[in-house]
Amino acid sequence: MTTIAIETLSQTGAADNAQSLASFARQPILNRDGMLCGYEIKVRAAALPPVEATDASQAADPDALPGRACDPAQQVARGIIRGLVQGDVRGALTGHVAYVDVSREMLLDDFILRLPADRFMFELSSAFEIDDELIARIVRLHGRRYRFVLDEVTQPNETFAKLLPYAEVVKIDVARAPRALLPKLVSVLKSAGKLLLASGIDAQPDFEATHALGFDRFQGYFFARAQSSASRRVSAPRHALLNLLQLLAGDPTVAQLEAELKLNPVLVMHLMKLANSSGLAVGHKVTTLRDAINATGTDRIARWTQLLLYADGRKVALEDDPLLQLAATRARFMELAIERLPEAGRDEADAAFLTGVFSFVDAVFGGSLESTLNVLTLSRPIQAAILRREGVLGGLLSVVEALECAQWEKVAALCERLQPLTLEEVAQMGLAAGAWAGVADRSAEGLERIED
Repeated sequence: MTTIAIETLSQTGAADNAQSLASFARQPILNRDGMLCGYEIKVRAAALPPVEATDASQAADPDALPGRACDPAQQVARGIIRGLVQGDVRGALTGHVAYVDVSREMLLDDFILRLPADRFMFELSSAFEIDDELIARIVRLHGRRYRFVLDEVTQPNETFAKLLPYAEVVKIDVARAPRALLPKLVSVLKSAGKLLLASGIDAQPDFEATHALGFDRFQGYFFARAQSSASRRVSAPRHALLNLLQLLAGDPTVAQLEAELKLNPVLVMHLMKLANSSGLAVGHKVTTLRDAINATGTDRIARWTQLLLYADGRKVALEDDPLLQLAATRARFMELAIERLPEAGRDEADAAFLTGVFSFVDAVFGGSLESTLNVLTLSRPIQAAILRREGVLGGLLSVVEALECAQWEKVAALCERLQPLTLEEVAQMGLAAGAWAGVADRSAEGLERIED
């Protein structure tokens, strides 16, 4: 999950006294194959007092009519929409569709037409008060090819019945919905041609149960939990990756690296792709393993190998692999965040990246997290951070976990202990980390596409 704060002018009109109208967080949505197919955008909006139309308020909402009093709800709604169309937010979506909760104010304001219909799906709360004006507006937006999601469904009610004809997707809160009702509800909705999204799926058994019922989409972090070793294929044998990581930790020579890599042709193939696709081999094509090692460098090979642990064994694009995306985003966030803290240098940034990337290692290997970390020969501060959330690294790991769950109050409280970090800075770093992970295969500064 990544977050971003939308900034606007304060009521005094001073740009340096900007206040945050809203913060965003993304949560992954997976398809039946367990691959990313979208993100839900979680919005935390600020409450604003009513203000009269002034030069300052006009600057805060440049689309408001001159001389008209500013409606705080509309001002926040427009701030949310402006944030959604930012290039940085689009980058964090990594080409996937965004599911976004919309308020009545957002729906009724033509400002919403700034959101591309092919990139956004509007979530309609089952708590909406339905009237003729709202239905007419939904019909008009539907005619413009906007798509709707019926959100927070636990069981049919009057609002559900009125909104269902306009919904392409029905999101069911499986934790709150009566279990005995689910099979019939799924059957009826599938017969009506609706796509079904199961939310709150944080354990593998829940995914398997809803998958068997016929759900099409799944929202939750079940894919990042420790599972049986057979539940996820990897793109190279685990022992080969672990041996390579242990060797890299000891500052190996090129000859030592070459000998280790030659033991596994899959790793050689990946490294040759890495060297030739990233622009590192300037002026000529890399044709030998030694040239590939020299062109890539041990630091880059180490990061590539760390993330390769999470890559799915199928031919999956990096931006569609949910576990690799989550691990890469968390690692990059940790690296960016620690650089804002006092007396943090290159070694601390490397340790932060390692802490983030290996915090999910039990999802791949299963078994004891502590024993796996010992095999990786990670330093004590890194192990303490991952196992017990201790130290500065543990604090930053707690921050990124809170971001992933949109626990805004917890993020703010943790930032108090990690000054000078602020919630707004943390949010921006989360966004930057998500964008980095999602487009890394197209950037010489990031990670290259990992495929068999």
